[in-house]
Amino acid sequence: MFAVYAAEPNSDDPLAALVVGERPDPEPADGWVPVTVRAASLNMHDLWTLRGVGIRRDRFPMILGCDGAGTLADGTEVVIHSVVASPGWVGDETLDPKRSLLTEVHQGTFADTVVVPAHNVQPKPASLSFTEAACLGTAWLTAYRMIFVKSGLRPGQTMLVQGASGGVATALIQLGRAAGLRVWATGRTEAKRALAEELGAHGTFESGARLPERVDGVFETVGEATWSHSIRALKPGGVIVCSGATSGPNPGAELQRLFFLQLRVVGSTMGTREELRDLAGFLDVSGVRPRIGLELPMDRAPEGFAAMESGDTAGKIVFTR
Repeated sequence: MFAVYAAEPNSDDPLAALVVGERPDPEPADGWVPVTVRAASLNMHDLWTLRGVGIRRDRFPMILGCDGAGTLADGTEVVIHSVVASPGWVGDETLDPKRSLLTEVHQGTFADTVVVPAHNVQPKPASLSFTEAACLGTAWLTAYRMIFVKSGLRPGQTMLVQGASGGVATALIQLGRAAGLRVWATGRTEAKRALAEELGAHGTFESGARLPERVDGVFETVGEATWSHSIRALKPGGVIVCSGATSGPNPGAELQRLFFLQLRVVGSTMGTREELRDLAGFLDVSGVRPRIGLELPMDRAPEGFAAMESGDTAGKIVFTR
């Protein structure tokens, strides 16, 4: 079958390990189902896989792609949940110490067909296109959990999104606005700040800029480059919800401010199958839709990877079949 895959890990030149070609058809195990992929979205996780981060060398070649939407054998339209829990795990699968994502142990969605556990497919609302639904499983689910499960923020409060143009950040802006929060965002360039305003941000600022007032919550995916600004942006008792560290994992401690102002730092990773279903339902009734920054046929996947590596993104990058 057709697939986009990592032939081997290459930490120095990850795109050199990217192959567009043929891979064997998958064989579903008991309790797993094949999904004919109609669309699949790109995440930073796919670049990390090309670099060999979070995956053993003996797992290669590995078909890339955590997210996707497609059809089951009977034609049912579904969205794929990419967190694969260990056998017998009960409860929040993001807390399973032996969990994995597609592309870490099991082959991913950038292919004609992907096989996943039967409970990892959720119904796709008819109101969402396959391209839109393909964005939900990682970036949008991460953002949904950060706001609605982890932050504790209420409508009318103010949230700050650090780094305004990536997949999670654009989802945070749109979901926050739809949830009745006042949304502020930072961006490195005027174009990125303009995108945040177009998506619904009430105010945008240069990275590290002094804000008009302190905020109730900060949503962090950048890490080292923005951490000090995030801590200093918070009101006493405020919360940082962190789901990533794309600029580096070693932020300044800021411990004195942390305890004196009684700030909260909350980690958040992906989301559950139930949260994915709720997210799809929220988009169905609210009319909010993922911002697609670049849509390409899957055989042009290297162009999408190059855009993500360069930081030239304005929403989600989606590949279609």
